[in-house]
Formats: sequence, C-alpha cells, structure tokens
Amino acid sequence: MLQPSRKQNEAPAPTAAGSGRAGLMLALATVGFAVNFWAWALLSPLGPRFKDSLGLSSFQQSLLVAVPVVVGSLGRVPVGALTDRFGGRVMFPLVSAATIVPVLYLGLAGHSSLAALLTGGFFLGIGGTAFAVGVPFVGAWFPPERRGLALGLFGAGMGGTAISALTTVKLVKAHGMADPFLITAGVLAVYAVVSAVVLRDAPGRTVPTEPLGRRLADTLKLGITWQASALYAVTFGGYVAFSVYLPTYLKTGYALTQADAANRMAGFVLLAVAMRPVGGWLSDRVGPVRVLTGVLAVVLAGAVVQSFTPSLAPVGTAAFLAMAAALGAGSGAVFALVALLAPASKVGSVTGVVGAAGGLGGFLPPLLMGSLYGAYGSYAVGLALLAVVAAAALAFTGTGVRHALTRRVPAARTH
Repeated sequence: MLQPSRKQNEAPAPTAAGSGRAGLMLALATVGFAVNFWAWALLSPLGPRFKDSLGLSSFQQSLLVAVPVVVGSLGRVPVGALTDRFGGRVMFPLVSAATIVPVLYLGLAGHSSLAALLTGGFFLGIGGTAFAVGVPFVGAWFPPERRGLALGLFGAGMGGTAISALTTVKLVKAHGMADPFLITAGVLAVYAVVSAVVLRDAPGRTVPTEPLGRRLADTLKLGITWQASALYAVTFGGYVAFSVYLPTYLKTGYALTQADAANRMAGFVLLAVAMRPVGGWLSDRVGPVRVLTGVLAVVLAGAVVQSFTPSLAPVGTAAFLAMAAALGAGSGAVFALVALLAPASKVGSVTGVVGAAGGLGGFLPPLLMGSLYGAYGSYAVGLALLAVVAAAALAFTGTGVRHALTRRVPAARTH
C-alpha cells in the first residue's frame, strides 16, 4: 500500500544527523531573541527614574515604556512576512544590527527630555520584531510533534527583559546612564556578526512567491490568525504589560524602592520565561486547548485576588507568581496552536500578526493602569478588568478555539 505523501506545506523532518544542527539553530535563535528583547526592554526599569528627573505624569511614564512595545508589536507584521520570504539567516542579523542605532542614541544623547526618549523608544521597538523572525525560523527545523517544545524553548528568549530588569538600574547607579546602553549595543553587534556567519535556514524551507501584500491579505483570512491573536493578546500581552509596568505598580502601590521593585519584576519575568517551554511541552502531549483553559483560569483567579490589593507577603506575591507561571505557559501553548494549524509557507506572516496582537495586548494595559490610578488613586479597577478579559478568553478557548481545532487537526497532520 502506498504511504501517504508528506503535505506540501510541511518541511521535511530533520534526520538524525540534522537534529544536532536543528538544536544549534534553536540555541542561536533563542540567544538572538533574548538579546533583542534585552534591548527592547531597556527603558522600562528606568521609568521611575525618568519620572522623577523629568517631572513626568503617571500617563507620560506609562507612554514612555509603552511606545517601544507598540512599535515592536506592529513591526512584527512586515518582519514576519519578510522572514517567510528571506529566511531567518538574513533577518536575524538585520534586525539585531538595526536595533544598535536607537540603543546608542538613547544611551549617549536621547535621555534628556520626554520627546528625545519617545523618539529613541520608537526606534527601539525594532528589537521587539525579532520574535517574528524566530518562530518561522525555528518551526521549519522541527517536525510537527516537536514544534510545541521547540517554540516554547525559543520563547524563553523573552527572558531578555529580565536581564534588563536585573542590570539596567544597577549599571546606571554605578557608572552612569550610558553604560547599560553601550553594553547592550556591544552584545547586539557581536550577535549580528555571529548570526550572519553561523545561522542557516532549514533544508526544504517553503519560500512563498506571492507579493507581500497578497500574502498578508491571505494570512488575515485564516481563522487561526485571529484565534491565536486573541489568545496571545491576553497571555503574552499580560506578560509584557506586567514586565513593563510592575516596577511602577510595586513602587506606587506598595512603596517599594526602585531597585526592590525591579528585582521583583525580574522574578516575575524569570518564572514566566521558565514556564513557556513547559506550556509548549504540555501542548505537545495533552493539546494546546487544555493547557490554555487551565492557565486562563489561573490568570482569572490571580487577577481577582490582586484587585483587592492584599498584603504583598504572602498573598500578593503568590497571586503575581501564579499569574506569571500561567501567562508564560499560555504563551507557549498559543504558538503550539499556531505550529499545528498554520500553513508552513505562512507561519512567519501568521506569527507577525499574532505577535503584533500580543504586543498590543501589552501596550494598552500600562496606559490604562496609569490613567486609572491617576483618576482613582488605586489599581483595583485595572486588575478587575484583567479578570474580565481572562474570563472572556477562557470562554472563547472552550468554545470557538476548541471547535476549530477539532475540525482542522485531522487535516493539519500527516500520520
């Protein structure tokens, strides 16, 4: 009997000899993601410092840390489509090299006024587009049954924000404003060179031939694009929102010092990062819908608890850590869903749109939290809104996403 042919939109599975190369490519992509996210998050730990030195309002401070997030998010749409066309071997060095310019500008000249910081922060958003390069690049190196874990491991590169949280404030205090930016620029330069020399795209990678505009239009017609976008806006968006706003929240709501707040934010980030591969691994075994159902229930419960502003030890800390673990695992599960259902030739384009939704999900909450705190002197309303959004996402996962997955999984894999 004839064996079923491999689907045209799937790359050949790596051979045993190629598995080592796939692991190396995964490791290099993860490092690139982490380095670019480190640069992308440089302004967040310094938000309270700029608020004091420049006399910023709560809304202006929120805007300052949110601008790189929204630019990096929207930029993922064209960068993801370009990665489908040119591959990660071209796009990783290009994005890394381009991010060096705003990093140097902010460290050497662009921190003396709000306008200068917003200008630098706008172009700093380039670093955030690296995510849309890595997902299609890594996914092409692994067979479908291993992509959830592989993309989860790649997603751990979002821990670059923890590097920024742990080092930026300390370096500024010890050596001055320029140091963290100069160090980050140097690391970006080294990675750009190494990736240009070492990275290779997967053998048999599907290269689209359609024009960019048509590919994006076709991507927007896919159901998985919108389903994953909605879920990623909650999971990864929640992670981004907390990672950029948590220092301000803890400093304002619990009167912590800037350094203590930054360290606690780093703990939140590291736990979320560690759980992202777990979310992908679990999705490979029990399915992404079950994982998403569980993690969204945890986010809902954590947001409800924290909306009452409990004492930080132990209830508030437990609530934030539970949400960190859930948001990290949920982010991994969303891209296990994308890897399962998106056509291989459009993974980059789908990733770009979904990644943009996730980043936008992280852009709005800091602005909203700053505005609500300015109006009510409390963060309770903002956290209650997070609980409502998590409940809506939970209901959507159990209905629309579950039904879509049930209909399409038989057609999505070749056994």
